[in-house]
Amino acid sequence: MSWSGIAKFFTGFVLAIAVLFFAGVSTTRYLITRFTTPPPRPTFPNDPPAQADTPTESISPPAEPPTEAVQPSPTPTPSATPTNPPGAYEARVIQPIGLILRQEPTQDSEQIGGIGYEEQVVVLEESSDGEWLKVRTSGNNAEGWVKSGNTERLN
Repeated sequence: MSWSGIAKFFTGFVLAIAVLFFAGVSTTRYLITRFTTPPPRPTFPNDPPAQADTPTESISPPAEPPTEAVQPSPTPTPSATPTNPPGAYEARVIQPIGLILRQEPTQDSEQIGGIGYEEQVVVLEESSDGEWLKVRTSGNNAEGWVKSGNTERLN
């Protein structure tokens, strides 16, 4: 064996180790970035619609103004507060995860919304079996049924 043979063997060995090292580093970095990116946020039926990102620049007005002024039709103004039936009272949600607002006083009824923790509602009536309460939310005046025992009377 000559010195040139030993030098070729040593050079080949070092190059093979370098190729394996860089291939391992590249594979590891790829896998780390793939496994550390969070999945997209799930959306649920009762989530509010996502707000579109609007550019901060102002939009230029149209080149020609409209020739005819369009007057909006008058819209009826909703009453400030709906009237409460006799026996109605204000309550606060005490269930930490919030409540599901349902169409009818049954577990299988359609979900029409939700009520957050510590949100105030108006209890309108109680079901005949006492397991459900008909409530009106304070935010959008939506009415529906929630399980009783998850609210605390305020007055």
